[in-house]
Amino acid sequence: MSEIQKVSVALTGQQLMTLKTAVDSGEYATTSEIVREALRDWQRKRELHVEDVQRLRQLWAEGKQSGSAVAADLGKVRQKARQRLEKAASRQLAHVG
Repeated sequence: MSEIQKVSVALTGQQLMTLKTAVDSGEYATTSEIVREALRDWQRKRELHVEDVQRLRQLWAEGKQSGSAVAADLGKVRQKARQRLEKAASRQLAHVG
């Protein structure tokens, strides 16, 4: 485990009460444990956000490279979607039956 250092964090009374309640109930051993878990969750959320932004940039670039946009016939799009759904449903029924 890496070196542990103490920091000071300002919390509202409600936040502090929530931490203490979690410790008193036995859900966590210490308030520090809660804060470390929250920090790990925040770090993972940040990583996922960075991945999402990278993926969106990739998709944007692919879209731009695919050429100019063309008008789509919404009726045909719906019809194709319905056909795909019907095929999927019939395949699923064939596996069940």
